[in-house]
Amino acid sequence: MTDKEVLLTSQGLKKIEDELEVLKTVRRKEVAERIKQAIAFGDISENSEYDEAKNEQAQLEERIAKLETMLRKAKIIDEDEISVEAVSIGATVKVMDLEFDEEVEYTIVGSAEADPYELKISNESPVGSALIGKKVGDVVNVQIPDGVTKYKILEIRR
Repeated sequence: MTDKEVLLTSQGLKKIEDELEVLKTVRRKEVAERIKQAIAFGDISENSEYDEAKNEQAQLEERIAKLETMLRKAKIIDEDEISVEAVSIGATVKVMDLEFDEEVEYTIVGSAEADPYELKISNESPVGSALIGKKVGDVVNVQIPDGVTKYKILEIRR
């Protein structure tokens, strides 16, 4: 992870803190217990359960370290400071997809909490970066892998 700050909404911060708490208090104990059980099977040099548990432990510790780094570098977006005049991080934007003639609503977030399934898109994504700074009524051209798509901004809210 680079030295750049991690932009988070208050909900994103809570989600990361909650995940970190579960990993440290619940998952660490579960993995330690799996390692203990695998050792009880005897010779660990040819013990696949032990190898799997140690790999899981390494992945768990890597995730914990990543979340801790994100929290250290976090810059929390003050929801009271989110502009409704122009699209910014933390804003929810309703757009009209002019190609498919349908309305879509995105929340612009930092890359750490982007989740396309929840329509939370990163400010660094093609759509997110194209929308940043635009105002209601603007038509935005977005370069996507299939070419260019157009969105008209209908509404911006906190």
